[in-house]
Amino acid sequence: MKTRVWVVDNIVDKQQSYPQIREAAEWLRVGEVVAFPTETVYGLGADAANTEAVEKIFAAKGRPSDNPLIVHVATMAQAESVVAAIPPLARTLMERFWPGPLTLVLPKRKGAVSERVTAGLPTVAVRMPAHPLALALIEESGLALAAPSANRSGRPSPTTAAHVLADLNGRIAGVMDGGPTGIGVESTVLDCSQTVPTILRPGGVTKEALMEVIGHVAEAAGQEHEPGAPKAPGMKYTHYAPKAPLWIVAGSPAFLQRLVEESRAEGKAVGVLTTEEHRGQYAADIVISCGTRRALETVARQLYDALRRFDDANVDLIYSEAFPEEGIGVALMNRLRKAAGGRVIHEQHE
Repeated sequence: MKTRVWVVDNIVDKQQSYPQIREAAEWLRVGEVVAFPTETVYGLGADAANTEAVEKIFAAKGRPSDNPLIVHVATMAQAESVVAAIPPLARTLMERFWPGPLTLVLPKRKGAVSERVTAGLPTVAVRMPAHPLALALIEESGLALAAPSANRSGRPSPTTAAHVLADLNGRIAGVMDGGPTGIGVESTVLDCSQTVPTILRPGGVTKEALMEVIGHVAEAAGQEHEPGAPKAPGMKYTHYAPKAPLWIVAGSPAFLQRLVEESRAEGKAVGVLTTEEHRGQYAADIVISCGTRRALETVARQLYDALRRFDDANVDLIYSEAFPEEGIGVALMNRLRKAAGGRVIHEQHE
């Protein structure tokens, strides 16, 4: 299958009809999969009610079958059509954070979405993306769209159409090119089906922001080794990984540089992931800065692109600095740990 590319640079008039959006929506209605940008990463969309279409997502990504998908909607009516009920707390969160990078896990409406979307669970994850092209495509199609990140399973998530094509060209019907995404890490997933709302995956909406609106919020323990289907994507398996082994280094730049020198002495090509503050302190085969520590949102925005650039450089291993786990830094370190498979080197202080 030839993957089509529809370029929509900027939607300035929601009332205007875009032929690219109409064509992409038609492919979705006939059961094909189409990638599109959201404010977080590019998603790979298919009709959430069409099992055959949803199967094409799993096939294109090589995704584990027990990993549930997030359903993307453009209106409250669509959200209400896929969930059994919206409790007052969840409605408050929708009013505050939708459209936006917050996914809510709620009891599903029977028969509203394919069992493949929910991995057989009694709940469904749903969000309303804050990207005009995503909203326009969903509205034009008239469908609630199941849409995981538009990459091969386990790879860094795509933040540009070029990333999507690098992984999925020839495997999907098309990609809507709306330029780079803004936030760069996936949505926060909040389980509202429990007594205490519980963060299953940190993301674009911070725990602090949630607590300002609804008070106490719990955090789920990792499910990496638990049996059964996870309640949300990103809770099991290694995700977001570059081709070369990645190690997080919790220590000083001088300590990280010593690790680089030791690895290069063994004949290995080494990459370093850092920020503008420290980039001048490293000598490696490739040093990539993905933002500034003064504004961790810049690091989150560029993280996946940086990991893919290491692939292009053909390094043998990568050392990454660790980042403060506050605000968006919680989601950032969550993704880095997943990409590293949990590998962390701590500097020992005598």
